[in-house]
Amino acid sequence: MARKKQGYIKGTFTHRRTEADYMGVLLDAVPLEEWREVVSATVAAAKAGDATARAWLAQYLVGKPVATAPAPLTVVVQQLSGRDPLVDKLAKPHIERAEYPSLHADDDFKDALKARVADELRALEAQKSNTPEAGADADRTRLSADSSAS
Repeated sequence: MARKKQGYIKGTFTHRRTEADYMGVLLDAVPLEEWREVVSATVAAAKAGDATARAWLAQYLVGKPVATAPAPLTVVVQQLSGRDPLVDKLAKPHIERAEYPSLHADDDFKDALKARVADELRALEAQKSNTPEAGADADRTRLSADSSAS
């Protein structure tokens, strides 16, 4: 006998648990100093010959290769023509900016805004790292506010 196919619930919804929520909990549970100790122990284990520790460090420090090696014919053609794909890739945004200035008229403005946002995030991170008890105080304040409201 055939099974009846289950249908999906129609409508929109948001996930209660997201990757960002889990990452936030992880960052709260493992402060940077403790993580530094874990990494230091891993470096020591890798130096002592632990292949798993070496592989883990290499994965994060060097990363997995994302590109495949070019075909030998491609390399020969590039050498004979004098083209360098890296130079082409790095020069492309500058060439486009010179060829199409109207498309890039507000790039400086956008770059300045991105720099300001990055500076604010760094300042908040520095402020957060200078006050490690802030999270505990906030929890105590929240608990006292909840108890007085009851």
